[in-house]
Amino acid sequence: MTGFIAPALALEGLPLLLIAVTAAGLVRGFAGFGTALVYVPLASLVMPPVWVLTTVMIFDVLGILPLAPRSVKDGRMSEVAVLMAGALVGLPAGVFLLTRFDTETFRTLICGLALLMLVVLASGWRLRKALGTSAKAGVGVVAGALGGVTGAPGPPVILFYLSGPERPAMIRANNMIFLLLFEFSFLLFMAAIGYLQAVPVAVGLVLTVPYAIAGWIGQAIFDPDRERLYRFVAYLVIAVSAIVGLPLLD
Repeated sequence: MTGFIAPALALEGLPLLLIAVTAAGLVRGFAGFGTALVYVPLASLVMPPVWVLTTVMIFDVLGILPLAPRSVKDGRMSEVAVLMAGALVGLPAGVFLLTRFDTETFRTLICGLALLMLVVLASGWRLRKALGTSAKAGVGVVAGALGGVTGAPGPPVILFYLSGPERPAMIRANNMIFLLLFEFSFLLFMAAIGYLQAVPVAVGLVLTVPYAIAGWIGQAIFDPDRERLYRFVAYLVIAVSAIVGLPLLD
């Protein structure tokens, strides 16, 4: 096991990855979203795109797993199934693009996505009508393709749920189960096509510990009466990460 982890510990950019994953864990803990939007722009400064997405899928899936039983209880699994069916259709297209992007293009894409997501969330824009089953599957397709190429399948799903009157507990649960299933699917698909490599897997395992600790701290300090403050902080961290990760600033 030591020999497996050693290359991860020797990675030149590991200190930046530790900072990125800690910030991502804190944001995820008190805001309930934003892991990839915080981590991926910064991680892309020191690792190639496929490695970046492998690491985030590894530590996030391990971080979400303990919450799965409660999420299944609180969520609406029939809706998650529809979203996942669409995501499995979109995932291969996203991975196809991922494996062909150079690092600079990837960084521009993920940073642009993060900033666009912030604008949409901060503007208060919402869908104005309920979506049927086919439209929900379409949201899943977009989420799957986006997750495959950027590691962030969450934004389309988050925007979909923000448009409706659903309970926050149900939204959070559905989002977590969807992410868990998507991340498992991503890792299995990458293994099947030969892109799951030992070093990024080891890096993902190393980052799991600080991610879990930061997530626990984020949950512990969260105060529902100050939700707007925490959301503002989450937006600020995402914005800083996206701006720092832009190739224009190299």
